[in-house]
Amino acid sequence: MGQDQTKQQIEKGLQLYQSNQTEKALQVWMKVLEKSSDLVGRFRVLGCLVTAHSEMGRYKEMLKFAVVQIDTARELEDADFLLESYLNLARSNEKLCEFHKTISYCKTCLGLPGTRAGAQLGGQVSLSMGNAFLGLSVFQKALESFEKALRYAHNNDDAMLECRVCCSLGSFYAQVKESMKIALQHGDRPLQALCLLCFADIHRSRGDLETAFPRYDSAMSIMTEIGNRLGQVQVLLGVAKCWVARKALDKALDAIERAQDLAEEVGNKLSQLKLHCLSEGIYRSKGLQRELRAHVVRFHECVEETELYCGLCGESIGERNSRLQALPCSHIFHLRCLQSNGTRSCPNCRRSSMKPGFV
Repeated sequence: MGQDQTKQQIEKGLQLYQSNQTEKALQVWMKVLEKSSDLVGRFRVLGCLVTAHSEMGRYKEMLKFAVVQIDTARELEDADFLLESYLNLARSNEKLCEFHKTISYCKTCLGLPGTRAGAQLGGQVSLSMGNAFLGLSVFQKALESFEKALRYAHNNDDAMLECRVCCSLGSFYAQVKESMKIALQHGDRPLQALCLLCFADIHRSRGDLETAFPRYDSAMSIMTEIGNRLGQVQVLLGVAKCWVARKALDKALDAIERAQDLAEEVGNKLSQLKLHCLSEGIYRSKGLQRELRAHVVRFHECVEETELYCGLCGESIGERNSRLQALPCSHIFHLRCLQSNGTRSCPNCRRSSMKPGFV
């Protein structure tokens, strides 16, 4: 079966599928898969089979076709096809509740070099990762992923993605609500504070700032009561983002300054990085170059202090999506840098390098 005939049969299957003749559509697509020699056509029909089995709830079959699609993408040697197939693999594992595998495949998607499909599929990757974190009850990372997916949806006017993210946020809210009920029953103040912070972050991500502010106030009250200074930093960071959304930049800077003092007291470099990054954006929008430069310098000092940079190329780790490798000595490098360097010992400490671990 050649390219033109393959395309015609894929379209025929889509017409059958859209008219609710699912089994007939599957038969047409399976015939294409058996007889077509066109790799691009085979890739497309595998995508149709993945989607159909997902909607039918046949998740093991969905996974089977996603694995075949990965092999086809590798034969095509096309980064766009590879990204799409890894996303389907992540979704398949998400449906099967293999959440650790889902996160791993999503990270692989994010680590692929820049592609044309990246802007379109990046939001779906973030959504799938958020659902996996939610399945593992890692609430903060789940919310961060959902917020990233929402930004993709807004930037690309993708109403369907926005709808799916809002559905996931609804599930997230229900799960946090259940955790709050348990916290209240057992008088667990730290868990109550965490749930209030999650509620506030959810309302902020939805743009409901009027509801977010009181939640942040309640979370801050408990965090102060129990002496959780890092929790107070997280609350103030959320408050600052709310003020930024309201264009009240001076109030945002006030919250950031209080958070920076607390972050420096506890020595939390990651929080300091986030705060300096937020400050950069504010000072850039205000056109205050001297303050902007000061925060850029401090940001890079924090990066160096935490060793969040590649020891070979010197580029900061995390500024772009790149695959990393950790050597047995715990030093971390870009995978591409180690491959091009060709040395069998760590470039930093010169220890002999055994089989590295991916991170």
